Amino acid sequence: MGCAGSTRAKGDGGSIKKIRKPKPWKHTESITRAQLVQMREEFWDTAPHYGGRREIWDALRAAAEADINLAQAIVDSAGVIVQAPDLTVCYDERGAKYELPKYVLSEPTNLIQES
Repeated sequence: MGCAGSTRAKGDGGSIKKIRKPKPWKHTESITRAQLVQMREEFWDTAPHYGGRREIWDALRAAAEADINLAQAIVDSAGVIVQAPDLTVCYDERGAKYELPKYVLSEPTNLIQES
């Protein structure tokens, strides 16, 4: 047994969780790409004020905006503990919880394509 903040030894089944893209999702109403970008900017601007460390929020933003392989490298090097493989729930090494909404991780299925 161990405390919630303990980590497994390397030979102990591996505690690193592989991340993956979020499952397809639908926003409550159809939105444009500009609206999605605005929602994302508002989230990233306000998220650090709700707790956690700024450098972890910055790493999570970089991971959310990167391809899946680079995202894995970013969270691994930042010491982020991935609870949900789609990055919606993560912790830092001090136990602070970071929750990311799906809209910062992927596009909704009902995104309005602007021409």
